[in-house]
Amino acid sequence: MNVWVEAARPRTLVAGVVPVLVGTAASGRLVAPRFIAALIVGVGVQVGVNYANDLFDATRGVDRDDRLGPRRATAAGLITPSRMRIGVAAAFGVAAVAGLYLAAVAGPGLIAVGALCFLAALGYSGGPRPYASAGLGEIFVFVFFGLVATIGSAYVQAQGVTAAAVVAGVPVGCLATAILVVNNLRDIESDRRAGKLTLAVRLGRARTRTLYGLLLLVAATALIPLMVVVGSPSPALALAVAPLGARAARSVATRTDGPGLIDALVASARLQLLFGLLLALGLWIS
Repeated sequence: MNVWVEAARPRTLVAGVVPVLVGTAASGRLVAPRFIAALIVGVGVQVGVNYANDLFDATRGVDRDDRLGPRRATAAGLITPSRMRIGVAAAFGVAAVAGLYLAAVAGPGLIAVGALCFLAALGYSGGPRPYASAGLGEIFVFVFFGLVATIGSAYVQAQGVTAAAVVAGVPVGCLATAILVVNNLRDIESDRRAGKLTLAVRLGRARTRTLYGLLLLVAATALIPLMVVVGSPSPALALAVAPLGARAARSVATRTDGPGLIDALVASARLQLLFGLLLALGLWIS
């Protein structure tokens, strides 16, 4: 696999795609160029975050040989820090170009939102006080890859904030956060040794597993107010993925080995994608 593709961590990119699908459906409109641009923004920001994490964790000495997860390109010497900085800038640059188009057609206020997203993405693992190391990474993911991305995707279509998009951002954010939670659960020991105090390190293994289950539960129960808002039971289509969610939760609750938790991460990403597709379909039907 190309090292740049590997460093982009394709399995996590659903976190940038799902809010665009759901937000667009929640808007009740589909302007194709805006939808495509929103997808570019979502994926571009996610790739940029992954590249930045690869770079900053390597320079801080977080990614060591005892890490259970997939290899990191910078730490493994596959991509130099200077080239990875170019990769970060390129990913955010592509997202910025698409975002400027959306600002031109949907309102200049999106520029401020986009700038805030880029700053938040860089501050996740970079800067003097990265908030991933302060146990705040999950909040970042919930807010930006849940609420902001879902509401923003609806806004660029309808040029207004819809109640359906606000409520739909909750389950989207919960499932995106669940991906991060299982990722940090896998890395809990190596992060602790490196002094990266993620929420998983602070909570411990048992409470982190409980948090994962709660996120799945909230994502499911958030469909109830969403059905009320749209006046239709069709968003409940997303509950068809419950068996997959149960299997993912069981893996998170019982596995401690690297391969097992990597499989749980893949299952969590697949869960968010299928949940998002079915939720978007339900919103379109409603």
